[in-house]
Parts: sequence; C-alpha cells; structure tokens
Amino acid sequence: MIEQMLAPRGVAVVGASQNPTKLGYGVARNLVVSGYGGAVHFVNPHGGRLFNLPIHTDLESVPDPVDLAMIIIPAAAVPEALEACGRRGIHFAIIGSGGFRETGPEGMALEERCLEIARAHDIRLLGPNCIGFLDTHLPIDTTFLPLPGPIQGDIAFLSHSGAICEAVIDWARGQGFGLSRLVSLGNQLDLTEAELLPTIVDDRNTQVVAMYLEGVRDGARFVEQARLATRRKPVLAIKVGRSAQGRAAVASHTGALAGRDVAYDAAFRKAGVIRGESTEEVFDWARALAWCRLPQGPRTAVLTNAGGPGAIAADALDAVGLQLATFSEATQAALRSFLPEAASVRNPVDMLAAAGPYEYANGLGALLADEGVDSVMVIMAPPPMTTAAGIAGAILPLIRSASKPVVVSLMGEEMIANAARLFRQARVPEYRFPERAASALRVLVRRAEQLETPLAEPEMPAGIDLAAARRLLASPVSGGDGFLDGRQAELLLKAYGIPVPETVLATTPEEAEAASRRMPGSVALKVASPDIVHKSDAGGVLLDLIPGEPVRLGFRSIQLAAQVAFPEARLEGVLVQPMAPKGQDVIVGVVRDSQFGPLVMFGSGGVEVEGLQDVSFALAPLSRGEAHDLMQATWAGRRLAGFRNLPPADRQAAVEVILRIGQLMVDQPEVEEVEVNPLRVFPEGQGALALDVRLRLRA
Repeated sequence: MIEQMLAPRGVAVVGASQNPTKLGYGVARNLVVSGYGGAVHFVNPHGGRLFNLPIHTDLESVPDPVDLAMIIIPAAAVPEALEACGRRGIHFAIIGSGGFRETGPEGMALEERCLEIARAHDIRLLGPNCIGFLDTHLPIDTTFLPLPGPIQGDIAFLSHSGAICEAVIDWARGQGFGLSRLVSLGNQLDLTEAELLPTIVDDRNTQVVAMYLEGVRDGARFVEQARLATRRKPVLAIKVGRSAQGRAAVASHTGALAGRDVAYDAAFRKAGVIRGESTEEVFDWARALAWCRLPQGPRTAVLTNAGGPGAIAADALDAVGLQLATFSEATQAALRSFLPEAASVRNPVDMLAAAGPYEYANGLGALLADEGVDSVMVIMAPPPMTTAAGIAGAILPLIRSASKPVVVSLMGEEMIANAARLFRQARVPEYRFPERAASALRVLVRRAEQLETPLAEPEMPAGIDLAAARRLLASPVSGGDGFLDGRQAELLLKAYGIPVPETVLATTPEEAEAASRRMPGSVALKVASPDIVHKSDAGGVLLDLIPGEPVRLGFRSIQLAAQVAFPEARLEGVLVQPMAPKGQDVIVGVVRDSQFGPLVMFGSGGVEVEGLQDVSFALAPLSRGEAHDLMQATWAGRRLAGFRNLPPADRQAAVEVILRIGQLMVDQPEVEEVEVNPLRVFPEGQGALALDVRLRLRA
C-alpha cells in the first residue's frame, strides 16, 4: 500500500505558487523538473498557470488520476485541505507545512485534528513538518529543495530531519554517490520509519538503507520490522540524543545505568541495524556495502606507496577488530620479483614513493591471489613520479573482477581529485584517510557475520511456576517507592527457577540466633524492611557471623543502624541466610524501557557497579545465544571463563538466570525493574545463587 504513495499515478500540489520565493513554487518546480511521468496537478484558489500547466482553484476540479496530495499551505488551513482530499478520494497526503507539534500544545492539538480527519477518510499521512520524498529511478521529486537533486544511486535515506536531507543530497553529489529514494518523516503523525522500512527494502533499486533517527514512535514494531529488513539488505542508522538523560526516578543500579541511549543500542543489536557514530560514517559504510562484495573473514592486506600511511592503516585495522593478513611465501616472492629491494613485502606492503601503475597493478594482483587475504586496502599518497589517475586506471580492472572487496584510501585533495572521480564512476569506495577505509572494511565483515548468523529466536525457560508468581503479585507488600518486600521478591525469583538462598525472617535476637544454629557454617544478616532498598547503605548487612552471641549482637546492630539511617522505615526484623560458598559475583538486572520494553543488564556487580560501568544491555525475551553475547560483552562475563587464580565459573547457570529474569519481565507487566546484585556464580557445574534481589513494581 505504501508503494502506491511512493509511486503515484498522479500528484496534486495543494498550495502551488507562481511566486519563486514560495515553497509551493519549489515543490511544483521539482515535480516538473524531476521528469515524473505521472499526472501533475496544481491547486491554488487564485488559479492561473504554472510551468505551462493550469492551476485548479480547488481539489474537486482536479481530474484523474491523483493518488497523492502534497500540502504546502499554512498549518491552520491543513485540516480543510485534508477534508477536501477525502471528498476527492485521495488516500495519501504529505503535509509539508510546519507549525504543528514542534510549536507547542496548540500545534499538537492541530495535529490530532488532522489525524482524526485522515482516519475518517482513510488517508495515510507523511509528516507534518517534512519535505516529502523523492525517487531518482521512477523518477519523482515532491520536495522543495534546491536543484540539482541527488545523483541516481542505490542508497535509500529515511530521515526525521528535512535539513539533514538537504545537506546529505548536496554532500552526496560532492562525494560522487547517489541515492535511490529519500523520505523525510517529519513529526511522524501517521507513517513512521517502522512502517516505511519494509517498502524501502523491497525497492529493487535500493541496496542499502540509511536512517537519521531522533526517536521511534513504536519501539516493538520498529524492532520487529527491522529484524526482517536487515536479513535482506543492510540497514544503517545514526541516532541522535546520546546524552545521558536516563531515568532520574529509578533507584536501582540497573535503572540508573539504563539510559534511553543504551535501549536504542540494544534495540539496534536485536534488529540487526548497524549504528554509526556520525552521519559521515554511516554513508562511508553505505557506499562500501552497496558497492563491495562481502569478505570471507577479517584478514586484510594493505598496499601503499609510503610507510607512514601503512602504519596508520595497521593501527586503524587493529582498532576496529580486523587483522593484518599473513602472506604466503609465494605472495612475498611475487612481490619481490617487481618491487625495489628496499620495499617491504610484508603486510603492510610498502612499495616506496616511486611506485606507479605497474607496481600497484601487480601488487594488488598478488595480494588478491593470496588465499590468506580476505580484503585489501589500497593506499595512495599523491605519487611524485606519475599521476594518481594513472594508477587508478591500472588497478580498476582488477578491482572490478575481484571476488574480494577492495577499498581505496586516496590521501590528499587536489592532486588525487581525478583519481577520485574515476573510482566513484566505477563504484569503488574511496576515502581520504586509512582510518575511514578501515572502518568501511569492518562494516563489510560485520555484515558478512550478520548474514552467517541465524536469526535468534527467544528461548522460553522450563519449570516456571506462573501460578505462584501471580499469587505473589496479587497481594504485594511494598514500600512507598514501590519496591517489593525482599522476601516476596526472593519468592518471585524462586517461582521463575532462579536459585535464592535459604532465608529465615527473625523478629528478635533470639530468633536470629536459633535460625543461625540450624544453618551450616557462618551466616549473613540483612535488615528486613520494605522501605530500605540498598541495605548496605543503611549499615543493614553483616557477613560471616558465627552462630551464637555474634548473631544476637549483629541483630541489634543492624536494627540500630537502620533506625538511624532511615527513621521512618518500617523494620520487620532481620533476614538470616547461610553464607554462600566462594564464587564470582556479577550483576543481572532488568528494567522496563518505555519505548522497547524489558531491557536486561549484565556486568560487574557489587556496590561500585555504577562507577565501574562494566555492563551491557539486551532486549528481552532473549535467545541463549543473545544471553551469551550479553555476558561476553563485559569483562565480568569474559572472566567467568577463568582468569589467573579464578577457576572457570558456571557460565551456563548465569545464562539461565539471564533468560529467566528477562522472561519474568515479559510475563509480569506490573513489574518495573528487577536487580540481582550480586549473583554469585560458582565453579563450573555448581550453579549460581541470587544473593540479594531488589524488585520494584510499576506505579
């Protein structure tokens, strides 16, 4: 259905103007100049003619066919224009006008009125506050942007910002690459990036989709659609708003660390969307993905005419996780056969400054023939004895016929300009410095790995007692901040098959002593209060106490410390638990993100978790593979495999806890956040134990 909007049989420009300074003139001009083959209709109550076409005084008088209305009139008049579209039977409209939600409450109310009208007449809306869309292959251009428009190409661009669209079009022309489609989303009153993405990916002229996002309207739908889209074509994104606004209201470590940006990172990973740090980086990657074959692995060869750039390339490749390939003896012998004795035939290959077309062509051929090479970076500082364009002409046939990706770093500007044009015309990605070329090679490897990895399906853990969980949450005991009573929280974890310590609630020192004598070895005491979340902050935790007098004294000490620290807190007594065996302590938490749902955290635990910030996040529900990746992204997770005097820990037990705590949040919508800190992971095969749990209910 969306394809009918992007490839309409006819377009009506509502607000077309004869005044060259008006946006309505720009839309009319671009529609005509683009070479659009469908019907073009102009609408303005003043009538007249524009670009040798009549201007109709109202939509009712516009003849067939007309599938799309581009509305570029003052915001207050848009509702009536939409009513006219409904009467005329037009089912798609672009609201290019500004003056809506971005201006405040009145503008938001105007948007809602427009949406009501659109739904009543079965009209799909793009915008408002957008510049429309264009397609260089159809062709069609509904924007009012200055001419010339973009070069015909194979990279599609979806953007929440019209100004970014304008800048990207001009920059792309200067960089020598083209666009297939461009869609400005504006305020996303109706159509969103999630709904447009499948149609954009379906476009046969599009090889890569790039997005500029300021947010998403429906996080779950975005992830669902993007997961499907990224299996077919690469999807790249620049997401602004990285600053740590986070969630000031949450009280757990998990909540404090789970700012909105980490939720987007987790959503992009689950969906397979590759996130860039900058707009330039995203389009560097897009060119490589659109124009290059995918490599078989990370082993990269570097061919250069200078040692310094080769060293930069080596560092840059290492920084992005790629390897310098090791050449075979045959390859090194082939290189020695035509290079000067002073040249380096190891990787990076430094052919020296005098290298010309002959050396570059033969050097590239030798590297591409080596079975230990997966991709090649060709570096060219301005050659002193020949021209960069001459070298480009010599190596382009090799690059075109190669089964391995080749990217080029042309270092300089004016002296390599002709060579740059040749590479761009041949669809070979070229970058000014080796760092950008290395980044482009890395995204090719990442895409190859992505396609080789099956789409992960969430795993439902066995042995969950949903009935017990529902009973516990039916009559919760919680403090004023919504945190569930500690014992109830432990029982809820137990219902989900997460091991928790044996716990006895003692209301007197004598009860605490008696309980401790029934437990093996020494014990831990923890204050029992629904109003005290971080027990250690209140002096509410004592460890490794011997049963007897130390336990009675410990009971009194904890009660007194809690009363001093939190005078208003309800004190129910003290929890007595056996001391857990030694193991590795980690944190596992989950918080409900308003946009994407349950967000699971894993990392280094303890009281310094916020300072260490050795944590990673993933969206629940998780597959077992995603849980492993979540752990592997942190030092705490990698350390579970064994480190120095630490034996390997029970990683599978930690994975099981991650899966189950994520499932808890999926099943129980009234739970806002859960944190197990620490989760003690015992040596391999001996399981794990949730030593302390905090669980907060939704307000």
